Amino acid sequence: MAIRKRSRAAVVGLAAVALVATAFAGPARASGDPAAATVGHQGTQRAMDAAVRAGVPGVTAAARDADGVWKSASGVGNLKTGAPRGKNDRFRVGNLTNTFVATVLLQLEAENRLALDDTVERHLPGLVRGNGNDGREITVRQLLNHTSGLFNYLADKEYGETYLEGDGYLRHRYDTLTPERRVDVALSHEPSFKPGARHAFSATNDVLAALIIEEAGGRSYEDEVHDRIIEPLGLEATSNPGDRIRLPKPSSRGYSKLFAAQPDRIDDVTEMNGSQGWGNGDIVSSAADLNRFYGALMRGKLLPARQLAEMKTTVDNPEFPGATYGLGIERFTLGCGTTLWFHDGGAVGWISAVATTEDGRHQLAFNYNATWGAETLLPILNAEYCATPSG
Repeated sequence: MAIRKRSRAAVVGLAAVALVATAFAGPARASGDPAAATVGHQGTQRAMDAAVRAGVPGVTAAARDADGVWKSASGVGNLKTGAPRGKNDRFRVGNLTNTFVATVLLQLEAENRLALDDTVERHLPGLVRGNGNDGREITVRQLLNHTSGLFNYLADKEYGETYLEGDGYLRHRYDTLTPERRVDVALSHEPSFKPGARHAFSATNDVLAALIIEEAGGRSYEDEVHDRIIEPLGLEATSNPGDRIRLPKPSSRGYSKLFAAQPDRIDDVTEMNGSQGWGNGDIVSSAADLNRFYGALMRGKLLPARQLAEMKTTVDNPEFPGATYGLGIERFTLGCGTTLWFHDGGAVGWISAVATTEDGRHQLAFNYNATWGAETLLPILNAEYCATPSG
């Protein structure tokens, strides 16, 4: 699982959570480990319980395999009342939104409305310019596999202090932000490298990709995601929040440690304006819905064979040796030999992860209602995929 290293602002905010990469580069836990050596999904449950003992408030999870659907939860969903975490909780999926965006863009390519090697300039003329940034040199493909070189707007110091950290977050979490404003933040910086030179995750790429969906599809990004993915798959717990601030029920509270100087302080950050993650981190879903989506994707239910092959064409990921990044999805082989396609996602108050085998027959999705505890994610994956038959 490639939980990526980030700047502090990105870790606190809407980028994937930070974890020492070597934790994932090592072998899977041996079958004698109590977090992995069990029958069925009992090992996954034990690993979830261990995450709670390590300090995560609560975990909700679901798995789909040859034996059907398994749902479970551990810990609390509300630190104030002690209410338990729910098996059917809805939560902000953070960067898992990227896979939805990439899927829609690839569907549009299959309909000849765009090409992966189109320039950003062709679809968003004049938008990506300045400080060495040039949309004429960046392709749609480079947005989706994060090789554009565009600066990650979440790593901007002023943006982080205003919208992701401390008192700034608490004052501004209800603000409505446009995607263009966030792109402007990124373009106030020089690019990190020449387009195509290497992979480096940048939330700016996905905001631009969502804007291209609107230009090429002729409708809102939200309508395209709903009509092409949510409705056909019957994802009843999945939605784009727009500028709404509250989560739909059932849901738990989300928590974050917003103040670096007060590491023991925990703030309830459940409410925030959904527009602040538009296109790169706004989607709300459940573990069961995420499994249905990623399983259908791998089984070719959403993309023609050529577009699915494009999605699974990867580039090396220097942020996490051993992982490779495709178009909105990542590939990694666990130490036990199981190869997964997956994505991780961080949002203020939430950490999410989803993984699927390449044949689309075995998925696991889970969510923490906190922005800490990333070091406990790998044992959950190992327990599910390295001690349980994949079906």
